[in-house]
Amino acid sequence: MKKILFVLVIMFSFCSFSFASQETKPWDNGRLKISANHRFFQFENGKPFFWLGDTGWLLPERLNRGEVQSYLSRCHAAGYNMVQVQVMNGAPSVNIYGQLSLPYGWNMKKADPEGVYSYWDHLDYIVSVAAQYGIYIGMVPIWGSMVKARKINTSQARAYGRFLAKRYKDSPNIIWIMGGDIQGDIHPEIWNALAESIKSIDHNHLMSYHPRGRYTSAKWWSKSPWMDFHMFQSGHRKYGQRMGNLNYSIPDSTEEDNWMYVDSTWKYKPVKPVLDDEPSYEDIPKGLHDPNEARWQDYDVRRYAYWSVFAGSCGHTYGHNSIMQMLKSGYPTSYGTDGAEKTWYQAQNDPGYNEMKYVKALMLSFPYFERVPDQSIIVGKNGRKYDRLIATRGNSYLLVYDYNHNPMQLDLGKISGTQKNIWWMDAASGDLKFIGMFTSSTLTLVPIGHSSSQDIGDGVLIAVDASKNYISKDQKNILVSEKIRKSFDVNE
Repeated sequence: MKKILFVLVIMFSFCSFSFASQETKPWDNGRLKISANHRFFQFENGKPFFWLGDTGWLLPERLNRGEVQSYLSRCHAAGYNMVQVQVMNGAPSVNIYGQLSLPYGWNMKKADPEGVYSYWDHLDYIVSVAAQYGIYIGMVPIWGSMVKARKINTSQARAYGRFLAKRYKDSPNIIWIMGGDIQGDIHPEIWNALAESIKSIDHNHLMSYHPRGRYTSAKWWSKSPWMDFHMFQSGHRKYGQRMGNLNYSIPDSTEEDNWMYVDSTWKYKPVKPVLDDEPSYEDIPKGLHDPNEARWQDYDVRRYAYWSVFAGSCGHTYGHNSIMQMLKSGYPTSYGTDGAEKTWYQAQNDPGYNEMKYVKALMLSFPYFERVPDQSIIVGKNGRKYDRLIATRGNSYLLVYDYNHNPMQLDLGKISGTQKNIWWMDAASGDLKFIGMFTSSTLTLVPIGHSSSQDIGDGVLIAVDASKNYISKDQKNILVSEKIRKSFDVNE
């Protein structure tokens, strides 16, 4: 029976892999580029790209080929189109097959020896499988701690950059991410050398920088020619959790307000797209380092996603404590040891992991490139912290995220149309409820019930010019909009 079951699992994996390989891929629309308004991603043919990332930092080191296939297939099914990895967490790094990333030190000419399934052969395999599932790989070439410890110098960085660029410049699904949880003023010459050497060879792929918690990459790299878009790391701390930092970069008691980083990034010129590349991870202790702290839940990761995106982000990256470490038997956890840690594959069943797809579907349901953040939609005094409402709109639609299920008063005159159709979307399920058609310019609403078993009833108020057919009155879930979008132009 075990043999039969094993064969069935393999056959199912092969079938799902074959099916995925036949699907249209994002890059079939051309190379990824920056939109004309410098705030979003788009393809060469003009179609929008909403970045929905998963954090798979230790994927190259801890997963074997079969696990790579399983992990990426689940990412694809959950709606992710980006996975971020540490190419090297150490210098050298060693993968599950015992292969070193630098078997002869920084001699990159000998880094990929013949006759073995090398460290780099395995990374090639990861990139290839991700491509079959239409997933980009966000490559962080070397983690920031290695640069801080001077495990690499500028000449080594240039050679390493050339090695990576030659190897992956023709892969359709690469995005380069410099940094790795580090300030940009710590050995900036190394980051410049690495970035410039990659860009000198690879003219096909975008590049950014992953900063330390509570920082934006624009602080150091706003005018760098290799920087195509910005990232910030809102981090893992709860309100008031200062933890004694001497160089605290934000005011006290704003730790969870990741929406504020979008505006603060756009203050740097020139304006570039920005996204939260590391918000609080699902199922990780608040603040990371105290295992007795409560853990971030699915409703927390939803809040971070909607706050950031409605503030103007071009996408969002999700993370999970177990997935980012690729936890499994034989590997201790780095955060929150309590004897009951999930494996990475168990964590792919967690609610927050499977709810991010509703954010992407919602954003792609409406004309995309005209969308702007607009807090003037909210009439009267807004709430603070968890009671804050956050609004975004296009010319003919507006969206308001309400985390605490609070009553809201909205100015519907901010969008076109004398009549507006109104829906409520449950953020936990993507379920839609049509509320009705309204003609008044101001709407006062108490959000309706929700499907979540938690006390949190977060969701999105959707108002649309009644002459538009972006979603239908009888539509039950936002994911259905994938079919409806063919009836209008997302570029309008």
